[in-house]
Amino acid sequence: MKKGFIAGLLVLAASAAPALAQGKSSAAAAPMSDQAFVLSAAHANLAEIELGKLAETKASSEAVKDFAKRMVDDHQKALNNLEVVAKKENLTLPTTLEPKDQALKDRLDKLSGHAFDTAYMSAMVKDHHADVAEFQAKARDAKSPDVKEYASSTLPVLEDHLKLAQTTDKSIVGTSGKGTSTKPVK
Repeated sequence: MKKGFIAGLLVLAASAAPALAQGKSSAAAAPMSDQAFVLSAAHANLAEIELGKLAETKASSEAVKDFAKRMVDDHQKALNNLEVVAKKENLTLPTTLEPKDQALKDRLDKLSGHAFDTAYMSAMVKDHHADVAEFQAKARDAKSPDVKEYASSTLPVLEDHLKLAQTTDKSIVGTSGKGTSTKPVK
């Protein structure tokens, strides 16, 4: 019995190894449906808008405030465009943040100054990495022409956001004078 159990574990581990080697779980390997993508994109746009509004008021860095304003403007346009797609797909878009996004907003709201700037920009880099990957996949694989067009036309904006987030994040590293710079000390 023990040998059978161990053999079963080895088979399970071997079947999961390719997905784990790529940094994905087996569940994450399944493609997202067009409808799930539309809802996910709506939640992402809502989060970027709400977090951007928060950053416009709380950020201490002008670069972060400028980035936040761009997020609010661009993601509101993207959400407006997505509403057209949702109507064609007979979907109702969400109007509230997902719990994970609300938790991030609540956590950021408790921060100020450089701590806010670095936490917000770190979240923006992470979120836009995920968004770009999601939109690339859907621009390639969507079944609905409207969803495919939305993903394809929004992708360049998200790629630009990712570059801007990375640049802005790097520009604020170490500006607090608290030794957060990644440059070696001589």
